[in-house]
Amino acid sequence: MPAREHPENLKEEPKDRRIAELEAENQRLRRIRDALIERVESGVAHKPEPYAAFEHSVILAEQVRERTDALNRAMEELKASNKALCRAREEAETTRQRLNDAIESIADGFVLFDRQHRMIQSNSRFRSYWRHVDVSAPEPGTSIQDVKARARVSGLIVEEHRHEDAEGAVFLLSNDRWVQVTERPTREGGLVVLYSDITDVKNSEMARRLKALEESERWIRVVTDHVPALIAYVGADMTVQFCNKVYEAWYGRAGSPLLGQRLDEIHCPDFYQRLLPQIMEVMDGHNVTFELEETGEDGDVRYMLRSYVPNFDEYGDIIGFFVLIRDITDRRKTALALEQAYDNLERRVKERTAALTGLNNQLRQEISERAMVEARLRDAKLEAERANMSKTKFLAAVSHDLLQPLNAARLFTSALQEQSFGPKAEGLVRSVSTSLDDVENLLGTLVDISKLDAGVIKPDVTAFDLRDLLNNIAREFRQMALAENLQLDFVPSSAVVESDSQLLARILRNFLTNAIRYTRSGRILLGCRRRKDHVLLQVWDTGPGIPDDKLTEIFQEFKRIQPSGSQADKGLGLGLAIVDKISRMLGHEVTVSSVEGRGSVFSVRVPVGRLRPDRPGADPSAESRLDGGLSGARVWVIDNDLAICQGMKTLLEGWDCRVVTAKSLEDLERQLAPESSPVDLILADYHLDNEENGVDVVGEINRRRAVPAPVLMITANYTNELKQHIRELGYLLMNKPVKPLKLRSVLNHVIRG
Repeated sequence: MPAREHPENLKEEPKDRRIAELEAENQRLRRIRDALIERVESGVAHKPEPYAAFEHSVILAEQVRERTDALNRAMEELKASNKALCRAREEAETTRQRLNDAIESIADGFVLFDRQHRMIQSNSRFRSYWRHVDVSAPEPGTSIQDVKARARVSGLIVEEHRHEDAEGAVFLLSNDRWVQVTERPTREGGLVVLYSDITDVKNSEMARRLKALEESERWIRVVTDHVPALIAYVGADMTVQFCNKVYEAWYGRAGSPLLGQRLDEIHCPDFYQRLLPQIMEVMDGHNVTFELEETGEDGDVRYMLRSYVPNFDEYGDIIGFFVLIRDITDRRKTALALEQAYDNLERRVKERTAALTGLNNQLRQEISERAMVEARLRDAKLEAERANMSKTKFLAAVSHDLLQPLNAARLFTSALQEQSFGPKAEGLVRSVSTSLDDVENLLGTLVDISKLDAGVIKPDVTAFDLRDLLNNIAREFRQMALAENLQLDFVPSSAVVESDSQLLARILRNFLTNAIRYTRSGRILLGCRRRKDHVLLQVWDTGPGIPDDKLTEIFQEFKRIQPSGSQADKGLGLGLAIVDKISRMLGHEVTVSSVEGRGSVFSVRVPVGRLRPDRPGADPSAESRLDGGLSGARVWVIDNDLAICQGMKTLLEGWDCRVVTAKSLEDLERQLAPESSPVDLILADYHLDNEENGVDVVGEINRRRAVPAPVLMITANYTNELKQHIRELGYLLMNKPVKPLKLRSVLNHVIRG
């Protein structure tokens, strides 16, 4: 600590100043006394009476004596203070020595900074880091900013990694050792910095995580291979870097592999020239959707709907594009049949119109023929609508099979992301997680649109408090906003509304997702405005705004407004289309207002509700605000998918839970006694093998137990009948794909509640 800040010096300064002031005052009084005596004795200036002069001299002498006594008392106090100061100095020196010994005994690097963040002290472990570079270790008095700058400039720090769930940053030093830096404030406003060596931990985790990463990548391929569409990824050099089995079966000639081949090698020259304008457009950063007629290897002519979506790296450069191709031959043939029928109808109408002056029998015959054509036209239209509805219901029905492998991949990736390891593996994990997010968003959006069109989703309208719903959504999107350097403000509300809480949450999540996607800087606000008989839930942003002539177009499917000067984003433009469908289903009015260059506000109008007196508390499936530890929590996982079991086991054990997985009740009985073994939560899938379901299995388990265990059901079935049935049984419900953050909140809610 510098001398000017030492507590002993701070105590000495006021005392020295007080002594100097007393001495100066005493000297001034002496001069006054001498001047008065001299004046009296000289007899000049008014010549006072001798007795008055004497009396005045006595008074001055008494004042001088009092000041002298006060000065003596101050001197005595100063001596006593000096003795106490000496004792304090000795005790401080002893304490300092003990602190030095304690710091040196620490196995980690240790640095202590004062309240101005200047270095006070460091141990030898910290100073040893600097021996591997041509720079001396920082001396006391160096600011923390200078210490960090010197470490980077000198080459002491080779790599730096930061994680949201870690206590501090992780650095790779020039001596090939990994250290984790932890900063803790002191009571006096200073700072303690610890440098912990974690090299052995990182090396031991690397092999296991790489193996899990390969398994996750395998599941991604399983997902894409089961999607009934042609999917591929083309790099900037026009080479195919990924494709699913459907794509390879259509374009692979004589079974030759497509990976690594250029598009101009895969397609014939004429067909490649037809694709080239759209390829140039997607490489300029635009989403492209178009139809082309193609001939398969067997000569079959098919109509294909192709969608190209650009892929941007972290710097905004285009490094390739995604390819999604769907066979629309049946739909195109139906459209051509309708068009041909319409043309024939028009031609016949013209012919009959020209013959109106003919016989009345010919007129009746024309009317009859026209009626028959119109009937065939209606039949053709009805057939087309049925075909479209059949497609929609099929996509909605297979959502469970699509989400099963995606759910497993999400669990494995989430378990990997909670760990820290080398930069190469971390980059792969982030890439896999990003790909999973894209696949999940794409499949989830398509499935939601299909379910809404097919009428699978039915609203479950109840009265509920907005408090938990808004708190959970704000907490979920606050991290997303911070990742984009945006400020998310949230105004809580406890208003009671009448709606479907899950569908209403989906509307707000789409609003916030659009706000974060298109806002480059500034802030986003989530809040409510209470009115007499309704509540306006609003999302404000400071984005580029929307032109007035586009305010209705943004709610159409596959329509996205690209602000001028901004980069093209990923997505199919279905988010607000889903909002429009859900709001119409719930009867909630959705409005948007915007000012170009200043921002937009999206609002949904929800009627005010009233809670029933016998209504239970907040839905326990909602994300809990509790975020305590799960160490030692006993969880049974029942799922017929081994990958789901393994992924869930990896994720839960990463949270220090004790996990038992089983494919069925018989499998669980082979591992333990369900009627007597302790358990904190049973996590069961609804769809099991052999026509069994999770509700019946956990019901049988709890029937045998003296005290029923808490149950969390996981399913891709979104029907209100199943939701109501599970709610009546007192179980929790979570839909696939499972969000790890929401799962952890539910576990905290059950175990700590």
